[in-house]
Amino acid sequence: MSFEKLGLNQSILSAVRKKGYENPSTIQAKAIPQILAGRDLLASSQTGTGKTAGFTLPMLQLLSSRTLGKKRPIRALVLTPTRELAAQVFDNVKTYGENLDLRSTVIFGGVNQNPQVKAIRNGVDILVATPGRLLDLHNQRLLSLSQIELLVLDEADRMLDMGFVRDIRKILALLPNKRQTLLFSATFSDEIKKLTKEFLNNPAVVEATPESTTVEKINQRAYQVDKKQKSDAIIDLIAGGKWQQVLVFTRTKHAANRLTQKMVKCDVSAMAIHGNKSQSARTKALAALHSNEIRVLVATDIAARGLDIPLLPHVINYELPNVPEDYVHRIGRTGRAGASGEAISLVSVDEIAYLKSIEKLIGIDLPLEVIAGYEPTEKPGDIQKPKGNKPNFNKRKPKSNNRNFRRKPRN
Repeated sequence: MSFEKLGLNQSILSAVRKKGYENPSTIQAKAIPQILAGRDLLASSQTGTGKTAGFTLPMLQLLSSRTLGKKRPIRALVLTPTRELAAQVFDNVKTYGENLDLRSTVIFGGVNQNPQVKAIRNGVDILVATPGRLLDLHNQRLLSLSQIELLVLDEADRMLDMGFVRDIRKILALLPNKRQTLLFSATFSDEIKKLTKEFLNNPAVVEATPESTTVEKINQRAYQVDKKQKSDAIIDLIAGGKWQQVLVFTRTKHAANRLTQKMVKCDVSAMAIHGNKSQSARTKALAALHSNEIRVLVATDIAARGLDIPLLPHVINYELPNVPEDYVHRIGRTGRAGASGEAISLVSVDEIAYLKSIEKLIGIDLPLEVIAGYEPTEKPGDIQKPKGNKPNFNKRKPKSNNRNFRRKPRN
């Protein structure tokens, strides 16, 4: 099937062709006709399957069929869980809408609100936003949501995981009851189904490739490496393989910073991206990887979804996630759009249980291999039980250098 058969107009098709796309992905082929028909939509689609264009293209067409003159009230709202994803959705809106008389802008926290407010006052048809900043500006009476015609909840499951459910309900209460609502989620969890019943009206349901099978298209390898050797091993893999555009995941921001510093000392250009980084620093790091100014982006799971890095060849789990679904989101950054991709996991002995959980989820065995020169010395049995007796906390006495120290009586 071609994009022409989906009912899109020539202005949008021209922008799609300019991007080099000829045929729609599965989620695009299923979702676009339903959205153009004006139906509410519940879509299950993992990041990397083309779901952003799946709602952006028909949204642009529906809005361009009717313009409201100079005032430009906000008619479409796209909610996303992270600043990075919001920025990337906005880029898609600008790219695919370049031939249309529509205005758009993006708002999120962590940056000065004044330029965002100025853009809204100048009039926008499409607003891409994170929940916190949207509610903040609304509470300041700096924007109105009274004329929203179309709402998109992008990566709704991620928003729920991040604790945005109350914000989402507050936002939905501000919107007109008569609207078209599109909800995109990687999974149909019980929480998502509950949200669907609350806010969607007889939605069409479409599904793309399930999470558990998407990873089959990626070359996955797992290496057992002692924890103390991981940083040296990963630097040798990247430097020795002369890899470019490598995305490395850690569990904590501190590990991300430490690994990045060591890589730079070893002449492997790298930058870190995590929750403690400012928005400008995060944007700079992502742009540097895009342009090959750096070879490695070290990230926490805040970047597991939404990163738009075309043809990313390598993803490395420096530390396995303790939630197996996060593994799928991490490695889904490679092997996109039919391109080849490789996902490597460095597994220390205390992470083997995590690996087993991941194997169960994806239905694939990942036998542990060994990197030459980094043969592990630790064995699974070494950590089954701590040596020595467990401390008896009931026998501990309060420490004090004062011999007259006495416990205060409890009230």
